[in-house]
Amino acid sequence: MRMEVELPDDFRCPISLEVMTDPVILPSGHTFDRASIQRWLDSGNRTCPVTNLPLPPSPSLIPNHALRSLISSFLAQRPTTIDAAAGNRDALLLPPISFPSDAPTLAAVLRLAQRGGPNSRRLVADSGAASVLLRHAAAPDRPDLQDLSLRALLHLTLDGDDARLGLVAEGALDPVVAALRGGPAAALAATLLTSLAVVDVNKATIGAHPAAIPLLAALLRYGDGRERREAATALYELCKFAENRRRTVRAGALLPLVRLTREGSERAVRILGLLAKCREGKEEMRKLIGFINVLSEVLRAGSPRGIEHALLVLNYLCSDSREMAFTAIKEGILDLCSVLAGDMNPNIGKNAMELVLRLEKEQFGGYS
Repeated sequence: MRMEVELPDDFRCPISLEVMTDPVILPSGHTFDRASIQRWLDSGNRTCPVTNLPLPPSPSLIPNHALRSLISSFLAQRPTTIDAAAGNRDALLLPPISFPSDAPTLAAVLRLAQRGGPNSRRLVADSGAASVLLRHAAAPDRPDLQDLSLRALLHLTLDGDDARLGLVAEGALDPVVAALRGGPAAALAATLLTSLAVVDVNKATIGAHPAAIPLLAALLRYGDGRERREAATALYELCKFAENRRRTVRAGALLPLVRLTREGSERAVRILGLLAKCREGKEEMRKLIGFINVLSEVLRAGSPRGIEHALLVLNYLCSDSREMAFTAIKEGILDLCSVLAGDMNPNIGKNAMELVLRLEKEQFGGYS
């Protein structure tokens, strides 16, 4: 008798179709896995993926604790006999795999990693398939096999931090970074790096790879729309580690980030907020002609989160530079901040008031 575990559809994210691990509610009332809906929003979408109705400029993501508890309880209470039966079924569906492989075999591995749930992903990982997937991920001569391999590896990272650490320990960085060099796999490789970088120790390891951040910066400069978005998302995750901010500045990412900011990318402004925290970042920003003007446009027409981070950058730049403070005043930023200081968003109000005090000090007395 065939036995399968039937998970309620409500437990699956409408975007990824995976069982949700961190369900959150959009203002539209629909629930998504946090990682999936955040990527949707970071890509510039401002509609609900289910209803296609417009969302607020900076939609809040409210944790769905009740659903998360239901999912946890359901998974914990599944009969072990059913789990075993599902595991046996998945083992039969996993074909023998060795290098070089072929498209049908890699597609079967991807299906298990994508649709089979945690047990299937662990089965794929324990089978030794990851080493074959990594070798194909680094082989651009067969883009079909490279794509299947990178997608399967991405789904393997969904098993959590141990899976991400395990892939990096198994040598994932060289082939994944190699896939960033261009071609149809570059955006997918950047997405995979983002997933791997969720673990703090991996942020340091990826950043220390001599080609990882430079190739992401190159994607920002020369990539298509999707490649630039995925590269920006990867750099944002990596730049949460302080040393990677200096590496990102040295890799020449600042100019393409400014261009993305001009185009309305909230993610780019948030990266600038991280880069402004390091000395090298501030120095390079101060050299850019028109940079203060770009930030002033964010204050006038950006999203709430974009405004918050633009104010953060301005505070860093003007904190010890009379020239930057004077330029900001000429761009009308003092007047803008006088209005923003009363914003209902506490972070915007706080950052705006701090900048008002700083610029008024320059306007009426200068730095001591």
